[in-house]
Amino acid sequence: MAKNLEGKNCPKFKADATSDQIVSNETYKNKNVVIYFYPKDSTPGCTTEGQEFRDSYKKFKKLNTEILGVSRESIKSHENFKSKQSFPFELLSDPDEKVCKAFDVMKLKSMYGREYMGVDRSTFLINAKGKVLKEWRSVKVKGHVQEVLDATKELVE
Repeated sequence: MAKNLEGKNCPKFKADATSDQIVSNETYKNKNVVIYFYPKDSTPGCTTEGQEFRDSYKKFKKLNTEILGVSRESIKSHENFKSKQSFPFELLSDPDEKVCKAFDVMKLKSMYGREYMGVDRSTFLINAKGKVLKEWRSVKVKGHVQEVLDATKELVE
C-alpha cells in the first residue's frame, strides 16, 4: 500500500528536465503544481494523458498552476515526446527513480505473466505553500485531467 501524502509537505525532489532545466521543489515556489507520473513516453495511455494536460494547460495557468510530467526515460526521449506532442510543460527524467520513490509511485506490476517494478500512474496536486492537497493513484486516463482541473479550481476559489 502506497503511503498517503495528502496534507503533508511535498517530498523533496530534484531532477533534470526538458528545456535544459533542473527542476526541484524550489523551482515553482508560490505556484500550485500538478506533478503527474507516467510509465513511458509515446505509449498510448501516456500520450493521451499528456495531450489532455496539454489541452487544459491554459486553464491550469489561469489558476496559478504549473504542470510537470515525470517518468524514468532519458531527457532525449522526453525532448522527442514533448516536441512531437507540443507539450507546453516540462518533463522530468528520473532514471534512478529518486523522484518516483520520494512520491512512492513504484509498484509491482505484471504483464504477460512476468512481474516487474514499474511506475504506478499517479498525480499529485501541491499548493503554493508546498503541501500535497490531493493525490490520485493507479489513475485511469479517461476523465482524469478534468478531475485534477476541478480539484485545482476548488483550491483557488
